Amino acid sequence: MAPTLALALLSLVSFVVVRSLQKKRDTKGLPLPPGPPPLPFVGNVIGIDTDHPWLAYSRWGAEYGEIVYSRLFSQDIVIINSERVAHDLLDRRSHNYSTRPPGLMHVLDFPSFGTEFASIFLPYSDRWRLHRRIFHQAFRLEAAPSFRPIQMRNAHNLISNLLASSDVYGTHLHTFSTSIIMSIVYDYSTAPLDDPFVALVERSLEISVRELRPEVAAVIAEFPILEKLPPWLPGASFVRGAILQRTLVPLIVDTPFEHAAGTAAPSMVSDALRRIPEKTKDEQEAAVLEKAIKEASASGYAAASETTTSTLYVFLLAMVLYPEVQARAQAEIDSVIGEALERLPDWDDRASMPYINAVIQETLRWFPVVPLGIPHATVNDDVYEGHYIPKGATVMANTWSMARNPEKYPNPTRFMPERHMSKVAVEEPSTHGPDDISFAFGFGRRVCVGRHVADASLFAAVVNILAVFSVKPAPGWNVGPDAEGVKWTGGVTTHPVFPCIFTPRYTKERVSQLIKMQC
Repeated sequence: MAPTLALALLSLVSFVVVRSLQKKRDTKGLPLPPGPPPLPFVGNVIGIDTDHPWLAYSRWGAEYGEIVYSRLFSQDIVIINSERVAHDLLDRRSHNYSTRPPGLMHVLDFPSFGTEFASIFLPYSDRWRLHRRIFHQAFRLEAAPSFRPIQMRNAHNLISNLLASSDVYGTHLHTFSTSIIMSIVYDYSTAPLDDPFVALVERSLEISVRELRPEVAAVIAEFPILEKLPPWLPGASFVRGAILQRTLVPLIVDTPFEHAAGTAAPSMVSDALRRIPEKTKDEQEAAVLEKAIKEASASGYAAASETTTSTLYVFLLAMVLYPEVQARAQAEIDSVIGEALERLPDWDDRASMPYINAVIQETLRWFPVVPLGIPHATVNDDVYEGHYIPKGATVMANTWSMARNPEKYPNPTRFMPERHMSKVAVEEPSTHGPDDISFAFGFGRRVCVGRHVADASLFAAVVNILAVFSVKPAPGWNVGPDAEGVKWTGGVTTHPVFPCIFTPRYTKERVSQLIKMQC
């Protein structure tokens, strides 16, 4: 792993040590936010699990408060542990907190990585604003209902795949998420099972999730020599991942775009391309717009696929650990569609399923799958509640800590959907109010533009899985109800890794018949 290798190189590369010295600077006579005392040269790198850093940051929050300062080598890190501070800084002062950290930009510019175009990582700029307009036109709240047939069709494919081979349920979750967004963005129909393009996307996402973390970015930015390491060297996983990513990115960017550009079928790409002549006749400007559409499309479907898949993993873990919640959710579904599975659930049923909506809300809260969000950075120096926040600081919203706030969520480690029953807006479940779990979708100008579509995809998957299956723990797999002992993947996103059993509640023939009837 690159961070471990960097620590080893620290004692060997003297000029890097000199650069790592903390420089004295003018803080306008104000203290930095409180935080753990840094070690010489390395700062606060020791003691942080780089795969799951939010755990250490949350411990620091409990000790030092809602806003914590730390340092990773020469990079200033500011951790926001409360919704109050996040709204104050990332929402109300969004003009100063909407760009991305310089270290992360350095990693993305690494020649062989090939993902510098990704909207989610772009600095706040005209290029990013153009991407954002493209996304908003496609994914705004008013447009979300038009995607429901696609989402429900893929939910039916999901339960069909689970009936056929539930032992590889993770593959089916990823196929579900990727197929939806590929259809919306490109009108690209993936195969219901074992689609080679889905496999390419999954491999590329695995690399990005592992390597594009602030902790990795800080090390690479501080020690550029790491970029020169031979890929065969132990610890050079970043270089190996970058080389592989270079081969994957052109395939997952160009292939679906060319498909969408060559068809008249409606999609995010074809609709955006059709709008170009309405805006400009200048060939150079048209080329810029076409490039932006291509970039935004590729980065949008990758992010949506990863987060939806990870959230469904969390949902299934909750159903395994809390059978009483699963039973209550299934009783609600049965009361609407009939205990003998008279039909499969549909969109019109959602208003009659407040507990299902609460299960989705609690899934997003219980284990946020992007525990630190995507890091922001300060454009200029700032002062907040008497503390100095430096220009260029990496600012991370610790959604993990916000989700575990015991004042807002008593007994926060427990999965308790009923805590949301008075908060869920059943008539418009995608609309987030001031006292909900909207922090799971980010803050300020960087808030997730696809949150309304993601909410609907989660409903389609959750309600169909529970209607057709009972999800049970695998024999011999035992953990506590608070998920103690569960293994979690590490990186920008996280999800649990665990075995489970999908027991059909009805015959495969009955489910298949209903799917055909509702197609």
